[in-house]
Amino acid sequence: MDSQVQSFAVANLRRRPVAVETGGFVAGFNPDTDSPYLNYATPLPGAEPTERDVAALISVFRERGLLPRLEFAPEAAPGVAPALLAAGFGTEAVHEYLVCTPSTLTPPHSADAPRVETPATDEEYAALDAALAEAFGGVFASSAQGAARLRRTQQGGGAVRFVRDPQGGCAGGASCSPPAEDTAELSGVGTRPAHRGRGIAAAVTAALTGAMFAQGTGSVWLEYSGEGSRRVYERVGYRPQGTRLYLSMPPKQRP
Repeated sequence: MDSQVQSFAVANLRRRPVAVETGGFVAGFNPDTDSPYLNYATPLPGAEPTERDVAALISVFRERGLLPRLEFAPEAAPGVAPALLAAGFGTEAVHEYLVCTPSTLTPPHSADAPRVETPATDEEYAALDAALAEAFGGVFASSAQGAARLRRTQQGGGAVRFVRDPQGGCAGGASCSPPAEDTAELSGVGTRPAHRGRGIAAAVTAALTGAMFAQGTGSVWLEYSGEGSRRVYERVGYRPQGTRLYLSMPPKQRP
């Protein structure tokens, strides 16, 4: 699964508005934001970069004024992490990823499970973007660009789902990338603090996963942020499969 997830990561970055390939790496950029979480690189499976390859990759980021940063499944390219660490990159995090297949998907069957919807209007996409910004504690600010990215995901073959709050706004939601390499990444599952504990995350996760399987995708994968969220995903049918490594160049190493 590591090679499949890594091949997906490569294909997904190649779909970014700006994609640059150099020395066994693919870097994907979103010109409307300088967020390191939306501007990063990943290696090709099996890549074995030289010092010159790593230096060229760093230059791709520096010439754009961005933090050199990578996300990847280390087992799919064992030679990459040592080369990056030797060049001065540091480890941000190591995250376990979970995978769901059609045979393991277990949607909530409770009669009071939240009703999951697909946003259709600009107002609904904006409300979801605002709800996710609040859910993640201000890690990113809600914006017109964020709402537009959600719309592009839905219109580009991925899926976006949300649950309304009692007043008709948005209580929470998430999105799933368009498939590539027979898999898709589900990300950004978030619920506003006032609406947690109602099963929103489980309902949205199951709905998005099912939507991908309806398209013929063989699996869906995601990362979790804590044991609480892991339990939610495992109840829906996700199982541990591997790890993803996050590396970036510490600020002191950048001019």
